[in-house]
Amino acid sequence: MVLHKFGEKLYSGLVTTMTSHLKEISNSIEAAQGGLFLDELNRKWAEHNKALQMIRDILMYMDRTFIPNTHKTPVHELGLNLWRDVIIHSHAIQSRLQAILLENVRRERSGEVIDRGLMRSITKMLMDLGPSVYQDDFEKHFLEVSADFYRLESQEFIESCDCGEYLKKAERRLNEEIERVSHYLDTRSEVKITNVVETEMIESHMHRLVQMENSGLINMIVDEKYEDLGRMYCLFRRVSNGLVLIRDVMTSYIRDTGKQLLTDPERLKDPVDFVQHLLDLKDKYDKIITSAFRNDKTFQNALNSSFEYFINLNSRSPEFISLFVDDKLRKGLRGVTEEDVELLLDKVMMLFRYLQEKDVFEKYYKQHLAKRLLSGKSVSDDAERSLIVKLKTECGYQFTSKLEGMFTDMKTSQDTMQGFHASHGSDIGDGPMLSVQVLTTGSWPTQPITTCKLPAEILGICEKFRNYYLGTHTGRRLSWQTNMGTADLKATFGKGQKHELNVSTYQMCVLMLFNDADRLSYKEIEQVTEIPTFDLKRCLQSLACVKGKNVLRKEPMSKDIVDTDTFLFNDKYTSKFFKVKIGTVAAQRESEPENQETRQRVEEDRKPQIEAAIVRIMKARRVLDHNNIVAEVTKQLQSRFLPNPVVIKKRIESLIEREFLERDKGDRKLYRYLA
Repeated sequence: MVLHKFGEKLYSGLVTTMTSHLKEISNSIEAAQGGLFLDELNRKWAEHNKALQMIRDILMYMDRTFIPNTHKTPVHELGLNLWRDVIIHSHAIQSRLQAILLENVRRERSGEVIDRGLMRSITKMLMDLGPSVYQDDFEKHFLEVSADFYRLESQEFIESCDCGEYLKKAERRLNEEIERVSHYLDTRSEVKITNVVETEMIESHMHRLVQMENSGLINMIVDEKYEDLGRMYCLFRRVSNGLVLIRDVMTSYIRDTGKQLLTDPERLKDPVDFVQHLLDLKDKYDKIITSAFRNDKTFQNALNSSFEYFINLNSRSPEFISLFVDDKLRKGLRGVTEEDVELLLDKVMMLFRYLQEKDVFEKYYKQHLAKRLLSGKSVSDDAERSLIVKLKTECGYQFTSKLEGMFTDMKTSQDTMQGFHASHGSDIGDGPMLSVQVLTTGSWPTQPITTCKLPAEILGICEKFRNYYLGTHTGRRLSWQTNMGTADLKATFGKGQKHELNVSTYQMCVLMLFNDADRLSYKEIEQVTEIPTFDLKRCLQSLACVKGKNVLRKEPMSKDIVDTDTFLFNDKYTSKFFKVKIGTVAAQRESEPENQETRQRVEEDRKPQIEAAIVRIMKARRVLDHNNIVAEVTKQLQSRFLPNPVVIKKRIESLIEREFLERDKGDRKLYRYLA
């Protein structure tokens, strides 16, 4: 027929025949009752597809020549279009098909079992008829109905469930929809339907969920509900600003609890307990972020900024952290494995990083380290050095050079003492044994030079050491720091009871007086020893007023020492220990005046550092305005401390007076470097 120019007749005849045949099929489908409707539609669709294959094969010549030349629709596509127009878009079938498909979805959501294979066949048919057919005839209505369904359901859930339960239900619904798509919907529907669930079940209620009384985010954090927190994180990350909300609420809570901790006078009484509580808090939040928030860097940053914020609210944090380290390195690390020691030091370093006043920490750390080294009370040299290496890595060589110098002095002192004993061993005989630590003035915390008259027996050997040391080193000067030393005394009490007393140098000076006298007044002791009043009173208090350590008796008996007191040797003293340690107190938190004094020293130390930074910057830039100088100085020094802009201004004025800088004549806000 095509060869004899009857192609048009053949094509139009095909259209007419197929249309009338499909109308009959349409009537047959419409007649199907209830649940048989989809079965009938599916069966007829399968038959139509099979028939189309055969018709296309029979009319292959027309399909290959006539149709392309006349720009008509190919046979197979024509068959699909006619099925769409005659069957699917038939008014009776179209609305009924849509209603049955949506009803099946509703039933499945309610927990009923439906024929997923049949649903898959029908939705695939709609997809085969073209994306627009699937979208317009089913998907659009499916999404609208789903939005209404989840809007109502979420409202019911939020009224009746706590936060954890609600999140479980939301997660289950989300997973159900993803599964539904994989079974019988177009894969491209997944994003759209999950978006509907996210909007209606999560985004619409996220503020209420987070703030929910007795079960919201804060309660989950307090009760360490990692599973619920993880679920909240996973669901909230699917909606815009969901994680921002969690992060903001968590940050606010951490800052508030941190503030409460820092304003609780009970907590602040014990610095070691205070720092331990900080570390426990940090561990708790780290675990939440690791296990529930998938190690999210933004949450980690928020946690770090929160800790930095509230730790620096307490000006004594640097001192407390140093006291914590001191406690651990004195006694807290006994019997602890090397790995645990490293872990603890790493945690301390983490708190150290949060400090804005690292130079204040350095000041206290140096004092505490000096006491540990000089009293030989450090539990582990390796741990001490490990912490210094960590501080060096964090803040540079300059920060730790003096601390390393202290260790060098201790080692050099050992060698010096070996040399002294080797050369003077025979001279010393049965006299007192001397062990001297020679400290380099610049490396150790500055101590006021205090006068103290040493007993004659001690003075002799001290003089021998001085002569030996100055004989082996040229250009050096020695001054005795009697306030920092210790002594071991052998003492005999009543009934011949003997003890070895471990005392400070001051206490030794006082006790040695009782070799020649049984009774001495406060004034007599003060006159002979020349120990400063404050130190002498503390020293006598520890010797006469502490139960179990009272090797002296005081008349009249009271807790405080006054100038009119008299002291006697307590020959009735007994102790179950042979070695008795008297009154060497571990590092304690400073009193308020001492704290103010340390602060003042730190402020003085900062002035040359600020000036050096200003000069470095101006040398490089030559001309710079005030605001930029402040910004640059802050940037340079923030690894040690945050300089106060008022102090920077004063240092600039000082440099102008000393003619390092000058104000620009044209613009008074500009400063110029004078070479």
